[in-house]
Amino acid sequence: MEVELDSISNLPREIVEKILARLPIKEAVRTSILSTKWRYKPAMLQNLKFDEQCVSTQNHITFANIVDQVLLLHIGPIHKFELSHRDFLASADIDRWVLHLSRSCVKCLKLVIWKGHRYKLPSSFFSCQDIIHLRLHNCILKPPSTFRGFKSLEHLDIRHVTLAQHAFEDFIVCCPVLKRLILKYCDGFTNLCIDAPNLKLLDIDGSFEDVSLQNTLHLEHVDIRLEFKVRWVVGGSSNLVKFFVHLPNIRDLQISGYVLKFLAVGPLLRKLPQPILFLNDLYMDVNFTDLEEITTALCLVRSSPALRKLEIVVNHIDYHHVVGEVNSWFENLGENSDCQLTELRRIEIVAISDAKAELDLIKLLLLSSPVLECMTLKPFSVDGSLELLKQVVRFRRASVQAEIIFLDP
Repeated sequence: MEVELDSISNLPREIVEKILARLPIKEAVRTSILSTKWRYKPAMLQNLKFDEQCVSTQNHITFANIVDQVLLLHIGPIHKFELSHRDFLASADIDRWVLHLSRSCVKCLKLVIWKGHRYKLPSSFFSCQDIIHLRLHNCILKPPSTFRGFKSLEHLDIRHVTLAQHAFEDFIVCCPVLKRLILKYCDGFTNLCIDAPNLKLLDIDGSFEDVSLQNTLHLEHVDIRLEFKVRWVVGGSSNLVKFFVHLPNIRDLQISGYVLKFLAVGPLLRKLPQPILFLNDLYMDVNFTDLEEITTALCLVRSSPALRKLEIVVNHIDYHHVVGEVNSWFENLGENSDCQLTELRRIEIVAISDAKAELDLIKLLLLSSPVLECMTLKPFSVDGSLELLKQVVRFRRASVQAEIIFLDP
């Protein structure tokens, strides 16, 4: 047993650190009693994670006491600090820990606050200038006037965070190397304006009156969901054109909720002035009783010559539009549409019904996709699904190898 212990104790420092990093913090701390060689090893951990596993039901040591003890005895830099506990945490305790981290060259900081009022980040937080990866949950972000950004920040994930309009815009601009931005259920600002020249991934979920992208030419992956319908003002310009002019390198796009409704504001187009040359995967929520949404969706499809996978979820929200207007539009479109999808291989349509507009879209896609391999359809309900299947399998197909798969609702 002693031989085994010695062999472990004599492992290279980086190996020991990797072993300790994979243990819950309370177990890692307990290794200090193994031998004199291990006494200070837990105190030198560079990655600290505090969650429910830290507290034992067999003693009365509080979560805050555990964090305090670990930080008090810690030696050297802390590169990664994760705090996530579902019980109430006092703001004064978190303030104390953040102050300690501001002096420790922390590179990855995750503060996930579950209970209580939103935690207001202290001024010491903005001194953490080595941060590369930042996640905040249930916080208030109010940068001081002297704040000039996090110059090394590459990954920003903020959820249920409150910050003012100017604070959000300035914060993004002052993070010049930002590559990934996740923004969900935040409040305090109504216009989403993002200026990030190195951004590659954008994931948005919220309610905004406007979405504006600037200097986002490197964006490749975009997932945007607008949760509530806002009365967007129709002006002389097209939201669709303004949005995609800053996405020349987009490869993966997911738009859901009311995004199509937002993009449809302004003149309706058959194609964008400039094609979306590199878009391979496209996911959309579409309401087939809304002519503006259908027109905008088909404009995106027509403008994407490299499209390989298309997924559509039928949105059954009723906008009180005239269905006859939509059906007439599809009839005028006819089989001689300029929609040629020469790279499209996979199509998936979820919550499909036997509505004429939805069937007309299926017919159009089958006729426009010469290399299509598979079209997967998932009906909205069991009722009428057999009749739907009978109609679809009779549609003409441009691809002789195209397979149609029906899934249970």
